[in-house]
Amino acid sequence: MSHEQPQPGGDHPEPGRKGHGGWPPRDPTTAATTRNARPSDGAHDRKGRTRRAERPRRTGWRRAVPTWRMTLGGALLLGLLLIGAFFAGYQLVGIPAANASATAQSNVYLYTDGSVIARDGEVNRENIPLHRIPRTVQHAVLAAEDRDFYSEPAIDVKAMTRAGWNTLTGKGRQGGSTITQQYVKNYYLGQEQTLVRKAKEFFISIKLGREQSKDEILEGYLNTSYFGRNSYGIQAASHAYYGKNAEDLDTGEGAYLASLLNAPSAYDVVAHPENRAAALARWSYVLDGMVKEDWLGTAERTAMTFPVPGPAKPATALSGQRGYLVQAVEDYLTGNRIVDENTLATGGYRITTTLQKKKQKALVGAVEDNVLSRTSEDREADRNVRVGGASIAPATGHVVAMYGGIDYTRQFVNNATRRDYQVGSTFKPFVLAAAVANGSTTQDDRAITPNTRYDGTNERTVQSSAGSTGYAPANEDDVDYGSLTVREATDKSVNAVYAQMAQDVGPAEVKDTAIALGIPGTTPDLTASPSIALGPATASVVDMTAAYATLADHGRQRAYTLVTKVSKNGTDLRLPTRNTRQAVSREAADTTTSVLRSVVEGGTGTAARAANRPAAGKTGTAEEDKAAWFAGYTPDLATVIAVMGQDPDTGVQKPLYGALGLARMNGGGPPARTWAAYTAAALESSEVQDFELEAEEGPEEPDPDEETEDTGETAQPDEEQAEEAGTTASPASDAPGRRTDPTGTPETPATTTPARTAPPAPAGRAPAPTAPAGAPERDRFEDDGSVEGARGPGR
Repeated sequence: MSHEQPQPGGDHPEPGRKGHGGWPPRDPTTAATTRNARPSDGAHDRKGRTRRAERPRRTGWRRAVPTWRMTLGGALLLGLLLIGAFFAGYQLVGIPAANASATAQSNVYLYTDGSVIARDGEVNRENIPLHRIPRTVQHAVLAAEDRDFYSEPAIDVKAMTRAGWNTLTGKGRQGGSTITQQYVKNYYLGQEQTLVRKAKEFFISIKLGREQSKDEILEGYLNTSYFGRNSYGIQAASHAYYGKNAEDLDTGEGAYLASLLNAPSAYDVVAHPENRAAALARWSYVLDGMVKEDWLGTAERTAMTFPVPGPAKPATALSGQRGYLVQAVEDYLTGNRIVDENTLATGGYRITTTLQKKKQKALVGAVEDNVLSRTSEDREADRNVRVGGASIAPATGHVVAMYGGIDYTRQFVNNATRRDYQVGSTFKPFVLAAAVANGSTTQDDRAITPNTRYDGTNERTVQSSAGSTGYAPANEDDVDYGSLTVREATDKSVNAVYAQMAQDVGPAEVKDTAIALGIPGTTPDLTASPSIALGPATASVVDMTAAYATLADHGRQRAYTLVTKVSKNGTDLRLPTRNTRQAVSREAADTTTSVLRSVVEGGTGTAARAANRPAAGKTGTAEEDKAAWFAGYTPDLATVIAVMGQDPDTGVQKPLYGALGLARMNGGGPPARTWAAYTAAALESSEVQDFELEAEEGPEEPDPDEETEDTGETAQPDEEQAEEAGTTASPASDAPGRRTDPTGTPETPATTTPARTAPPAPAGRAPAPTAPAGAPERDRFEDDGSVEGARGPGR
């Protein structure tokens, strides 16, 4: 009998247990789990090898996040691809021959009917070696364009990255090119803004930097860059602007030419005198940069004065009006970013304009007949006479005709687009339009309408809700008008009324309305103050034409255009979208038109009636008679004519006293007559259209100046009654019992027509102060042109 203990799983079960051999049965689930369990860290497999624990699987959002191995691998792959692309590009892109700009094509400018206006394909270039260019001029160019040129590589990756980022983030198109890159673009490639061109520029610049010296690259750059005035290279630019060789340029002149590289036409202070401040700022930036780089002494910099360039001498192919038209079209194309200036200068563009040959010829003929033919070499004032004109079709916004000056080869500045002459009283209709559009009221809460009465006393102080503003504008010839309606005040161009009306409407609202009608918000001296009504702003002739075209089209405004199609090599360029919007209500526009019709029918613009068309318009005169305007329209054509005074030698604005044999130049004289002659010829074959107006005249208001029978005095007859009686009514003067004729000369009162006395000045009225800076001193009361030099009643 054995005494060994029974073994587990044997045939002898322990007491109290069930199952085979005395052991309890196994739990199948536990057994299965035990057999299939993974060994823990450090566990061994059957062959004694250590097993590695498996990483838990990624679930949820973690599955979308790359691992560090994937990130590192991707970065390495991208780096290898970029390196490969760089070496491939470097091998594949070679330095090409000079581009076609060396033999640039002509740009062709066409009338709407397809006939040619002009071609501008003459390229002005003369290459010179670097040693002929003064060191100070070289330094000026470096200060303007690339101050680290001699120490930097051919490309500036940091600047390119910064420029690209600024462009992408909406900070405007930024330049990040070195002089080497600009030279490659000018000489080997082109100005197109494409990725392919930029890639080629990148690789060619690197190769060129290895194969040419810095001096060679700088020389090439100075000989190929565009400086404006159709001049390529520093030598051509030196002659175009200063009439001398490049080697004779001084530091200030060189700095100005260097400034032009940034914006050639915009910084030409002769072609665009309104941009003089910007040009001076750029010139100062260049000189200050030279001082910073120790290329110029501080004392020498301080002593410098701006070197004004000479007049332009354009090619004879652009003589007459052709050059002005081409310049205006080019400014439109570049200003609206249809094509940049440097690209346009390479040529090959076919440009169809909105200009109509018949109307263009009619405008030139009207100016010749009514202004230029009346000048005389014996009159000193006539040498200062300049004329600008523009005509727009209100229904389309197309500029159909333009007059820029006597001859583009003799006078470079375009009088139709320049913005440096005050518009005078041609601005007053914008005040009325603003009043009606905004539902404005007078200081005593009367709605402003054509029948609203105002005090037309000379030098009456403008009143605000808080009291006196201190501004007291004078009427033309210091005439006192007493009480008169807005319509009458417009007919006679009464400053005292319109200054007060501008205050009542709100100068800011007047400014906003003018901008809405089409006056650029950047117009110089467009200031929100009561004086805004008298026209100190210096909008261009085209700007004013566009605004009046909006009134003609019942308040519908659309940006004017000069082109209908631009193409190159058979491919059309995209033109900007031109949307039509309601700038002011139809009621506001039509009410203004109704009042301006009165100006033509019996006010200061009666000479415009010679057009034999229903017409509306307004006269205006700049301070000191430096410009006289007539702005008017028929239902189908808006036109503005301005006669300006400018010294032909110095470019300084001059008064027009005595010009054309007239004592004073008024908008109702030569400008209105020119307008009428042009309008009649331009619309000769068109059916006469009448105005369809929805105007708000407003209720009639009693005249507080009229003396009633209750006082036992006789009422003063109005002008129509005076005419029927064979006498002449005239504005009242400050002297009781006397009246003032339109020239401001007191005369004995008529025995049959007692004069009325002007109302007393408001209580507490302050002495009339000087008008704000920039405001016309006196906007005139224009003659009707019936007798030259005369200033009779009813103007």
